[in-house]
Amino acid sequence: MPKYKTLQKLAFIIVLCVSLNMLACKKNVNKETAIETASKEVDKEPFFKLSLAQWSLHRTFIEGGVSPFKFAEISKSLDFEGLEYVSQLYSEEVEALGFDKVIDSLKTLSDKHGIQNVLIMIDGEGDLADPSEEVRNKAVENHKKWVDAAQKLGCHAIRVNTFGTNDPELWIPAVADGLKKLSEYAATKNINVLCENHGWLSSDVPVLMQAIEKVNMDNCGTLPDFGNWCVKRKEGAVWGECEEVYEDKYKGIEMMLPKAKAVSAKAYDFDENGNETTLDFLRIMKLVKDSGYTGFIGVEYEGNRLSEQEGIIAIKELLLKSAKSLE
Repeated sequence: MPKYKTLQKLAFIIVLCVSLNMLACKKNVNKETAIETASKEVDKEPFFKLSLAQWSLHRTFIEGGVSPFKFAEISKSLDFEGLEYVSQLYSEEVEALGFDKVIDSLKTLSDKHGIQNVLIMIDGEGDLADPSEEVRNKAVENHKKWVDAAQKLGCHAIRVNTFGTNDPELWIPAVADGLKKLSEYAATKNINVLCENHGWLSSDVPVLMQAIEKVNMDNCGTLPDFGNWCVKRKEGAVWGECEEVYEDKYKGIEMMLPKAKAVSAKAYDFDENGNETTLDFLRIMKLVKDSGYTGFIGVEYEGNRLSEQEGIIAIKELLLKSAKSLE
């Protein structure tokens, strides 16, 4: 009997040791899983990708004498994934080298720096919303080379201007005609034509959306800009002192988002906590996320207090902070 009891004790000790070992292993596994989960949370990507709007650096290129061909290199150094070109910043280069050579160079440079071409913002090629059909048709023809350029660069869109007139009854049919004609051509190149709230009636969102609906094409959409809410300027100027502002900018952005194929995060200045002083970025970013948008958000600094690169970094950090708050 003593020998049997000894064997019982020995068996009990073995079972106890095995159980304790299994418990320890389970704790280690749980610990490793928790660490792995925490690591994934830290590394979680935002719901959008970041591109840099070239206009953020317009003083660098226009006043600072830096070549606009440096855009890809600068953007890569600031850790952006995408490029949003501004056509007017290449006017001198186009005149000196020719249009095709400029576009080929931009493609070479973007490939060299491993950065994606997203869109081109077109200026100075005529008014797609002009009440005169002759003027609109000329503008459509002028824009076609930029559609071709967007395709060559691998962009998905061009952004166009739609000033025309401040009379909605004239503007809606005129801009719908201009947009439809250009969008029909762009569709053959798999390029989107985007309307930004960029002043005049394009910043009066209910009117803009009527025009977009009238075009009724999948590749004709919107580019909601966080700023740009002036619908009327002094003496009817395209740019200059603003006399009338579209008041409900958050509702305006929300209305544009269902047709959005790009988004522009414009900012002017920041407080001590890094928040924009005139725009509720968190509120806007919630609207963007709730809409299901997951494409590029372009950083566009248009302030004066910070340097251009400081402003760019401030917007980028605010976007990422906002995204983190929405997780």
